[in-house]
Amino acid sequence: MKKIIIIAIVIIPVLLVLFFHYQMTATAKKTPPEDVPYLIILGAKVNGTQMSLALLNRANKALEYLKENPQTKAVVTGGQGPGEEITEAEALYQYLSENGIEAERILLEDQSTSTYENLKFTKDLYQIDEAVIVSNDFHLYRSIELAEKVGIRGFPLAAETPKVVTVQLYIREYAALLKMLITGK
Repeated sequence: MKKIIIIAIVIIPVLLVLFFHYQMTATAKKTPPEDVPYLIILGAKVNGTQMSLALLNRANKALEYLKENPQTKAVVTGGQGPGEEITEAEALYQYLSENGIEAERILLEDQSTSTYENLKFTKDLYQIDEAVIVSNDFHLYRSIELAEKVGIRGFPLAAETPKVVTVQLYIREYAALLKMLITGK
């Protein structure tokens, strides 16, 4: 009996990580349809006023979609955390504006402090029913699941995860997925 318990303690977490990894990879490989009315860029770390590489990658991927789909509006999300002189939403707004996206195409959600809040507050502010969700590849599976929970049909658009933080972010994401599985958020 003791051997079965030990095996279960080892095997169940490994199977869970493999399942999560498969879902993360499969979601990141999907391509969103064209002409979706909204695109939501999920916030990430800002260092002072400079976007982290993870956030810059998200912004660049969103910019590509916005230029190819001129009728799509962007919702930039993210509040202001420790070490951030401006909100994540403001950093994204500035970047998109500087790169040719008209101000009337950019909507702000600048109060959120988590992925769930990014999506919930966006839904509450703008009554969005469907949107392209832009985040780093490791983060999209959970983001799409959370979007569905708040009533947004999400289409994933994956930005590359910076190599220097890949292991750290994947480990953190596995824990966040487990939390979502338990709490629903």
